[in-house]
Parts: sequence; C-alpha cells; structure tokens
Amino acid sequence: MDMELEQKQAEIIDELVRRASTCKGEALLPIIIEATSHPSLFAFSEILALPNVAQLEGSTHSVYVDVLRLFAHGTWGDYKCNASRIPQLSPDQILKLKQLTVLTLAESNKVLPYDTLMAELDVTNVRELEDFLINDCMYAGIVRGKLDQLKRCFEVPFAAGRDLRPGQLGNMLHTLSNWLNTSENLLGSIQDKIKWADNMSEIDKKHRKEAEEGVEEVKKSLSMKGDIDSRGHKEMFGEPSGVMDYEEDRIRPKRRRHPVTR
Repeated sequence: MDMELEQKQAEIIDELVRRASTCKGEALLPIIIEATSHPSLFAFSEILALPNVAQLEGSTHSVYVDVLRLFAHGTWGDYKCNASRIPQLSPDQILKLKQLTVLTLAESNKVLPYDTLMAELDVTNVRELEDFLINDCMYAGIVRGKLDQLKRCFEVPFAAGRDLRPGQLGNMLHTLSNWLNTSENLLGSIQDKIKWADNMSEIDKKHRKEAEEGVEEVKKSLSMKGDIDSRGHKEMFGEPSGVMDYEEDRIRPKRRRHPVTR
C-alpha cells in the first residue's frame, strides 16, 4: 500500500473512530456498515477496539461485532460458513471481503494459482478473475503483481497487511526473536571471520617483509662476493709491474759470447 493510500486510510479511520466514540448501541450500526463498505478502508482493529463497540457483545446487535471481526480477520470463505448468523452483506461489502481474502492468501504464498483464487472468491472464469485482480486489487493499490496467463497464476511481490489476528502478535514476536538471535549469531560469525582475515593479513605482511629482507640480504651478499671476485681477478690477471719479466730474465741462462776473430 503506497503512502498516499495509507494516509487516506488513516484519515478515514480517525474520522470513523471519532464518530463511533460518541455513539452507543444501535447508533453504532451505520458506522460499522460504512466502515466495512468504504472502498479505501482495509483496517478495522481501531474501531473494533473501542469500548462502546465492545459493549455491543451480548446485546441484540452483537452480530455487528462479528461483522467487524469478519472484516478485520476473516475471508469470503469464513462468511459463507457463517452466513446464517451474520447479516447479509451488501455488494460493496462483498467486494471488500473478497479484496481482503486476496490479501490473506498473499500472506502465505506469493504465487497464487488461478484455480485457488477462483475457488476462494467464487469466481467462475479466468476473465472475471483477472478483471477483479486488475481493477479491484492492483488499481486499488492493495497489491502489486503480475498475471501469468500461461502458468495460470498471479505473482504477488507485495500485498498490504491486514489487522493482526488474536495470538498473531505473539507469533510475530517469537518469529522476530528467532530472527534476532540468528542475526546476532551470524554477526558474531562474520566478526570472527574478519578478525581471522585481519590476523592472516598481518601474518602475510610479516612474511612478505621477511622475504623482502631476505632478498636484500642475498643481494648484498652477492654484491660483496662480486667485489671480492673482481679484486681477485685483477690480482691474478692484471699487469704485474715487470716482476715476471725480471724473474724470467734472471732465471733464463745467458748465452756466451764467442770472441770475434780478426
């Protein structure tokens, strides 16, 4: 339900509650009928909770409290099962209750088969069903969906919520509590994984630094070895400053000179 429709519904509820708060007994019946017939109203718990409405219980008008409960929590099928003890509904009320029935079906299943919808709404053919879903549900803003004629189903990604049924709040709180516990456990697991990743990152940085330092040490070692080898090479093969020539000259036997005959 979009914001504009929610705001309009809130204004209608406030007006009906204000009027109902000043009435008692039979004077409340027209307000109840108006509320359950209004084309833009899909919530009834505020009216049902009024003390003077609750006072209708046990009176000759108690069936109108049942009508309010039907529109707050029930479906078209529920009405058919209890039609003998509930006042006959007007066409506007019938349309409203069928709209609410679609919302109830969409609570538990986001893909609604045509056959299920036709059975729940007492619709006899697909054309009538699709016209109802388009004109009275989607255009009304209470659902957003897509009609799949090939698969014969109504896909409903969004449906407006209905009034909470008795006991439903406790179930919702239990579900939310379980979700919270699961979320906390998941968050703890994620935090542990983040810590592990941080530790691994620090270890990796340390190993990388050690490897880089090792490479530098090897480079320095190789550089020093290169300098030593270079000096040794020069000493072995460089110019000996005439020493070898002198030694060879000293060792080499001298030739005798023969006297020259004149």
